[in-house]
Amino acid sequence: MILPTNLTAEEIYDAAAAAGARPDPLLTISQWADRYRWLSQRASAEHGRWRTERTPYLREIMDCLSPSSLIERVAFMKGAQIGGTECGNNWMGYVIHQAPGPMMSVQPTVEMAKRNSKQRIEPLIEESEVLRKLVRDPRSRDSGNTVLSKDFPGGVLVMTGANSAVGLRSMAARYLFLDEVDAYPGDVEGEGDPITLAMARTRTFARRKVFLVSTPKITGMSRIEAAYEESDQRKYWVPCPTCREFQILKFAQLRWPKGDPQSAAYVCEHCGQEIRNHQKQSMLARGEWRAGAKGDGKTAGFHISSLYSPVGWFSWGDAAKQFEQAQKNSSLLQVFVNTVLGETWTLLGEAPDWKPIYDRREEYKTGIIPRGGLFLTAGADVQKDRIEVEVVAWGRGKESWSVDYRVIEGDTSRPQVWDRLTGLLNETFTSASGLEVPITQLAVDSGYAATEVYTWARKQGHRVVVIKGDSRAAALLGNPAPIEIGPLGAKIRRGVKVWPVNSGMAKEELYRWLRLERPTDEDLQQGQSFPPGYCHFPRYSEEYFKQITAEQLVTKIVKGYRRHEWQKMRERNEALDCRVYARAAASRIGLDRYQEKHWQAIEDRMGVPKTPETPTPAAPAAPAGSRPQPRPARRRTWGRF
Repeated sequence: MILPTNLTAEEIYDAAAAAGARPDPLLTISQWADRYRWLSQRASAEHGRWRTERTPYLREIMDCLSPSSLIERVAFMKGAQIGGTECGNNWMGYVIHQAPGPMMSVQPTVEMAKRNSKQRIEPLIEESEVLRKLVRDPRSRDSGNTVLSKDFPGGVLVMTGANSAVGLRSMAARYLFLDEVDAYPGDVEGEGDPITLAMARTRTFARRKVFLVSTPKITGMSRIEAAYEESDQRKYWVPCPTCREFQILKFAQLRWPKGDPQSAAYVCEHCGQEIRNHQKQSMLARGEWRAGAKGDGKTAGFHISSLYSPVGWFSWGDAAKQFEQAQKNSSLLQVFVNTVLGETWTLLGEAPDWKPIYDRREEYKTGIIPRGGLFLTAGADVQKDRIEVEVVAWGRGKESWSVDYRVIEGDTSRPQVWDRLTGLLNETFTSASGLEVPITQLAVDSGYAATEVYTWARKQGHRVVVIKGDSRAAALLGNPAPIEIGPLGAKIRRGVKVWPVNSGMAKEELYRWLRLERPTDEDLQQGQSFPPGYCHFPRYSEEYFKQITAEQLVTKIVKGYRRHEWQKMRERNEALDCRVYARAAASRIGLDRYQEKHWQAIEDRMGVPKTPETPTPAAPAAPAGSRPQPRPARRRTWGRF
């Protein structure tokens, strides 16, 4: 405050008192962050003062959360490495300092909320002088500063998980920050959708603010996609450095030499000039958000991909590299779509037509491993009066061949039928090179006759894995593979474990593979290979193909939220289950993780002839030999239905 020099002491005192009584002007959140936010070395790779100019696309998002904006709800659908969570953290700091009130922050789980509090919220407060003065030291007695609760003058910040119904209804909140909403459970402790429960906490506040942030997951189930579609649907437009024409960055415009993704450049869709990654920052600075829908005037929606990530965080070359990896491993494709493009992944839940698959059957004998098959797994489905088993050979690129299908008839509560399954497990199958190949791993479902399954599996050792369908398996394991049943088996008495398998994702993957087109005979003669995941079948009857396509994905509304369920279209679906279990067994022994050295080792053991494309192998791998079988199981001819 600058005062005239001719004032008396009394006039100076009155002016200073008036200035002190006047409230500080409210800043926007982006202005507050640039002035007061410091990034801790504990929580950020770029520590030091926050600079919105590094992520200029966040400015409008933050300012929509400011009290001066009439926007009530903000939905931010994004790729990774964009800064969405830090945007929310800036909002928290602003509320504590400039606009105090009750605030709730919700992470997918309580454990994640605790981790976020220690790794991000505590450094946010510690590194900002104005926040340190408002939130008391947690070591002080009755400080009101705990891991999940931060008291400050005029308000409180409560942090909880979407898996805690108690936490979600613990208090009324004027401000609600919902982070990674697509990772929230569908139903929290039987009380319904966690977002609905949390939103109910804000109803009594006329000027509430709600911020939803997430990387999207599955089309039709994505909460962030649903919120974005209800909004004005803004996208960030940036100008070409050459022609100055504005455009949305699209992955289809990236170009790079084959095998050299790090040299990727962006091709302007207007002038065709190449744009290098280092030019991105100037494009972001001149970018602008443009709405694509009218919306309701109270909901602002923002969508942005990782192609906009600032220079030094995630480059166009990084995006190209991830895309190339996804082409080699289809299980990474969904990860790429979700985390790089910031888009939902569409499940192909409609069952493919069985007739075209039946029509492309091949002339190889059951019980023989065709050329290309390198190891065997099996899947067993247990019924009251029989056990059905499919033996599948797997090769490079997850190409597969159905080698045999058996029905072991008999009462599964009696040991005789299990002895015959032991016999099948100990059989060997002849490969194209003349080797006798055993089944490396057999997966048996424990959904029926669980006690008998456990008893039998306990005797077989490591070659048998007991599984159980669990739609949460992929999320629990945090693995991009559709069905990685790895390290999370639940231990049952006397050494048996039951492993969760996301059978829904396995069925979606199988249906995608069944839709693959067979190369023409001419293409095959010219050396073209089958596409990754292609499924080969011998001359089974129609019933097999009807069973393997017997289910489809449907959407249901359960307790107010959308849920996908696989439902049978036909009475019999054992062939589909057996194939899913055989796929689970292949995943269990490493199919989704195999690298070139692993394939080389197996080919060496199988006696595959060396070619320039098949270098000398590294090391041996795989399974032990066989024992005589007691009594053969009946080979399914697919004629008796």
